[in-house]
Amino acid sequence: MKDLAEPWLPLREIRVLDFSMFVPGPFASAMLADLGAEVIKVEMPKGDPGRAYVPVQFETENRNKRSIALDLKNPAAREIVHRLARNAHIVVEGFRPGVAKRLSMDFENLRRANPKLVYCSISGYGQTGPWRERPGHDVNYVAAAGALAFPGQWLKAPARSSLPIADMGGGAFAAIAILAALHEGKGAYLDLSLFETAFFWAAMRHGLDREVDPRAHIFPVNDVFETSDGRRLTLGILEEHFWKNFVQLAPELDQERFSTDALRRQHGDALSMLIHEVIKSRSSEEWLRLCEENDVPVDLCVSPGEAAEHPQLVERKALQRGYAAFPVWANGRRGGAIRRRTPKLGEHSREILVELGFDDGEIAGFVRSGAVGAG
Repeated sequence: MKDLAEPWLPLREIRVLDFSMFVPGPFASAMLADLGAEVIKVEMPKGDPGRAYVPVQFETENRNKRSIALDLKNPAAREIVHRLARNAHIVVEGFRPGVAKRLSMDFENLRRANPKLVYCSISGYGQTGPWRERPGHDVNYVAAAGALAFPGQWLKAPARSSLPIADMGGGAFAAIAILAALHEGKGAYLDLSLFETAFFWAAMRHGLDREVDPRAHIFPVNDVFETSDGRRLTLGILEEHFWKNFVQLAPELDQERFSTDALRRQHGDALSMLIHEVIKSRSSEEWLRLCEENDVPVDLCVSPGEAAEHPQLVERKALQRGYAAFPVWANGRRGGAIRRRTPKLGEHSREILVELGFDDGEIAGFVRSGAVGAG
């Protein structure tokens, strides 16, 4: 019988070639790597710009990978790329439309080396359409898709999340589509748009009615409030029984105008301001105790570093080797594993080239020509 302490690594036989940079592609391949896939990160000789722009996220999104540094503009690198593709199941790239073709590493070129290749292009607006070459980043895609048109809190204007919604959502959709293509069992070309990812999420949340109530998705009693000691606390009150439990803790809220969900929404501004006053009257510690004792959904706003110490995450083994682990258990086993740290630029260049069958003389020639970074 298999040891249930052994992690669930269903992708351990899958090989991924990742040419992407910044967040979306690396996020997709990180999830595949966590689940056992062998991921080779191909970086330009100066490295993925994400190493410098957001070092923390680069570190977290590139664990479990090996790095090879290649100058893809150097003709000598093409033989390496095509040999890598012959040994891969999946290719992920995040260039602007047309760039991969100019580098002779587009789907049409690489599938000649490997007809069963699943090739995923991740771009801002997609490979076709009038915006295909338009520059952009997460905040642009999210705004253009409609995801900044609505507030996240009852009394506040729309605000951007600290999470790059389109980038990380796009990476998640890429991973789903890649696994679906692998399941189908034949080569596939996947064209993923980060703009469409943000649009999909926004439309799923808010619908497509231009006259929709801008507060239809939020509730005055399901919000963030400040306590007397300056902590930010969340109440998750939706169901009627939670409201009744909370009113027992704050009798001043027991008013006819707040007696039903419809009335609470109708008088939402007054209710929200009153709850803010109520929560401000006690410390975060008092509110946590009272709400937990009276079955009211409550939590503090904390940083990931603070959350990592919570007994729930500790019990669930949600941290491994200093990283957040893949958040799924399978058949009683932890899903995924952190098997290696984030690589240094070109750390595995020689190792990978040897695996591809290049001899010492050929490798030295690649380095001399600049096709391979020194690492």
